[in-house]
Amino acid sequence: MFLINMSCVFSALKIGKVNWQSKLNKAAHHTSDYSSTELILRRGQPFNISLNLKTTAQSWDSFTFIASTGPSPDESQQTKAVFSLSEEGSNGWSATQESSEPRCLSLSILSPADAVVGRYKLQLQVLAGNKLSSKVLGQFVLLFNPWCPDDDVYMANEKERQEYVLNDSGIIFQGVEKDIEEEAWNYGQFEEDILDISLAVLDRSLNHREDPALDVSRRNSPVYVSRVISATVNSNDDKGVVEGKWSGRFRSGTNPLRWSGSVTILRRWHRARYRPVRYGQCWVFAGVTCTVLRCLGIPTRVITNFNSAHDKNLNLSIDKYIDVSGNNLHLSEDSVWNFHVWNESWFVRRDLGSFYDGWQVLDATPQERSKGIYQCGPASTRAIKEGDVDLDYDSPFVFAAVNADCVTWIRYSKKRKERIYSDTRKIGKFISTKAVGTNARVDVTDNYKYPEGSLKERQVYKKALKLLGVKRPGKRSRIPRSRRGFSRPQPAQTPSISGKLLLDASPVVGQDILLTLTLKNLVSDFKTIKVKLKASAILYTRKPKAEILQLHRSVKLGSEEVKEISFKISYSQYKNSLVDDRKILVTAVCQMKRGASLLVEKDIVLQDPFLTIKVLGPAMVHKPVNVEVTFTNPLCEEVTDCVLRAEGSGLLKEQLRICVERMAPMETSTVEFEIIPYRSGTRQLQVDLVCTHFSDIKGFVMLHVAPTH
Repeated sequence: MFLINMSCVFSALKIGKVNWQSKLNKAAHHTSDYSSTELILRRGQPFNISLNLKTTAQSWDSFTFIASTGPSPDESQQTKAVFSLSEEGSNGWSATQESSEPRCLSLSILSPADAVVGRYKLQLQVLAGNKLSSKVLGQFVLLFNPWCPDDDVYMANEKERQEYVLNDSGIIFQGVEKDIEEEAWNYGQFEEDILDISLAVLDRSLNHREDPALDVSRRNSPVYVSRVISATVNSNDDKGVVEGKWSGRFRSGTNPLRWSGSVTILRRWHRARYRPVRYGQCWVFAGVTCTVLRCLGIPTRVITNFNSAHDKNLNLSIDKYIDVSGNNLHLSEDSVWNFHVWNESWFVRRDLGSFYDGWQVLDATPQERSKGIYQCGPASTRAIKEGDVDLDYDSPFVFAAVNADCVTWIRYSKKRKERIYSDTRKIGKFISTKAVGTNARVDVTDNYKYPEGSLKERQVYKKALKLLGVKRPGKRSRIPRSRRGFSRPQPAQTPSISGKLLLDASPVVGQDILLTLTLKNLVSDFKTIKVKLKASAILYTRKPKAEILQLHRSVKLGSEEVKEISFKISYSQYKNSLVDDRKILVTAVCQMKRGASLLVEKDIVLQDPFLTIKVLGPAMVHKPVNVEVTFTNPLCEEVTDCVLRAEGSGLLKEQLRICVERMAPMETSTVEFEIIPYRSGTRQLQVDLVCTHFSDIKGFVMLHVAPTH
């Protein structure tokens, strides 16, 4: 090894071309899929560059590299690194000479595994005698590195890295616990501009606006970066990416159910000079968060929690009040959503200890403030499972979402109410995510809690109550004023009848809904039961939007007798009330002169007709292939002004829109269009029929795109 006289290079012919060896470096760093000409690297891993010289190097001079990031690079804040050839700097950066030819210098540069992530400038300083000269060699982007054992985001399993870092499409589960639906989502983290936009998400945070230099210096930590992203994906405090909306019409924006992926949302935010995109709900916030975190190199997945509690006062009890007709009374701010979607990211927790390493919950949906702003997480799933709700960040909120007890009351008057339903097992069911390598659903409930009803599960629940300062279930030391008028009476009595609501057939949009209420007398006494049936169109948050049906019946039951009440909700009754969520809640309040009342509930999700997608031939990079889509108007009436939309990373660079001007009642239509794939591998093509007359009909197909021979 020898020192090279760079003075002659700079004073005479200077450096010629800098070869960043982009293709080789990107392949080695697993960044080949990014649609960018810029060099994209992962920290803790060497990369190679070549300097073409215009003169022969001498042996008596030296040179130094400077890597810097952020608005105010500073060595003390790890945003500036100064390191010499063949000597590792105190900051962990180093440069070594790989080989030497008279007119070419090949170098290997290594960043530390805890380097700040972001866009770097690389500069070369040359000392020739007492003369110092400088040249900017260029820029590169440095990301987190799940392939590096020393990186906090290291993930040992290659199949999991392929799924949680490199997969640019996925499945988000929705629906209700007994009817789980899969929705395709285009994450598109490698699409053009998405890396730049993801870095812009960090730069638009409140932390960056308050102290840019400090904010950038903290971007070496996945704990910090993920928490900032959870705040900035929603628009509530910082004019972030997506504005949430859960009520009213969406005329001034896009209905959240119409989004099929993150790319369109992020580009729209960026092109509108960071004006929040309208509108999102939980799965949209989670989809966009997943895109940004995978793009930055943090392994991330999307999680759906069915029967998800929003425990406003954190007393681990969700109280619901109804009147004698089954109408919701808004006496509590608590709620139970049919499902809620959040994220998990994988990294170590140096702030908590190694026991809490692994999957961390993040929730960008703006529900409650944390340290003054709408952000949530990272909360360790290990902490949630063990009831360690005193640990950072936002563990109590997540613990309640999967563990709170559910209590239902009938309120007869201001002075009289009856506790008719208490369930310790209802909340946090079928916690789901997409499987590694397939679109199957994987149940991860065991990561969040011990088996329902087990001794360990109740011990953890009591531990959490104690840490939260709750004196006993449902009663906290500080009770909000709106709830102080209610004392906690005795537990619910067991009704002497049982009941079930059952569908006679799978309900489809445009058709009548047939149901049967089955009641059984559990004792030998004769019973006369007053039944009040009610059906309401609801949102996925279970908030009622419109009443559809009310029926009153009187049923006489002999000793241990079973009777069935059949009833129908006709299409004409629900068609003007049904919201895009396609959900109906049916309740039956069953009262007797003596004994406890019975509440029976049934969540119904109406199915859309299937949409069929066929790829007409083999798919190959840069070769056109036709796609045929077949769909049916589900209604017994003509519909007009529908739009067929298609998107898919690696298949379509922009969302494709095709007008379907008119469809006759129950008509089946076929549309054909062309795609030209630009990335090989397994790809997801999503197709969505949008119409004002009914909720979107969605479908997707997985296709294998072969490389060009």
